[in-house]
Amino acid sequence: MRQRMGAGSQYERELRKVLAGSPDGVRAVIRSCSEEERALARLVIERPFLVVRAAGSGIEGSGDLLALRGDICFPIEVKTSKHSTLYLNGRLRTQYEALEEIGQRCGLMPLYAYRLKGTRGDSWRIFRIDTGRLEGRLSIIARRIPVCPLTSNGRPHLIWEEGLPLHRFLALVCRPRESNKNGLAGLQDRNVLENMQVLTPEENIPEPMKDWVRGFIR
Repeated sequence: MRQRMGAGSQYERELRKVLAGSPDGVRAVIRSCSEEERALARLVIERPFLVVRAAGSGIEGSGDLLALRGDICFPIEVKTSKHSTLYLNGRLRTQYEALEEIGQRCGLMPLYAYRLKGTRGDSWRIFRIDTGRLEGRLSIIARRIPVCPLTSNGRPHLIWEEGLPLHRFLALVCRPRESNKNGLAGLQDRNVLENMQVLTPEENIPEPMKDWVRGFIR
């Protein structure tokens, strides 16, 4: 049986309830957040995940949780600490390498969810393991999630301050594809989400004008 390290079961359940879109679970983690952070986190209630607990399965690389939805899927390794930096040595390094391998083989985006104990506001940070080329929506999402940093010796570790806050991650993966909101409130929500987007240089380059379009404007 797989031995679990670094993730208290209570925090694993906490994250599981959030990803599953439980209103009570979401309220519990955003209680001390700002109103803007709460609004972004609540998006998961409308677009929840099926969250499967993988811990104890004996399958290395499965992570603690597996979050699934019609458009995306990713394994998640949950870690908690009272220190902002967590070095992935020993068995933790083995877990990292197993997640990296399964991600490469299956075209997945393995994630780390790192909770810093004793922190007010959003205490969760999200990192991803770089597994190379991704396809579909995962490739777009991956651009906005920081990769697990490496030490000067090439060893993976987690630096809490460098991760993506959970409420921003939820807004990223749960953003409605078509917004039906009208009025000022809807406009503000869309502006908040659009401000999160980090465009790559290629995305900033406008497409060349089609020849048939030039004919209309001459």
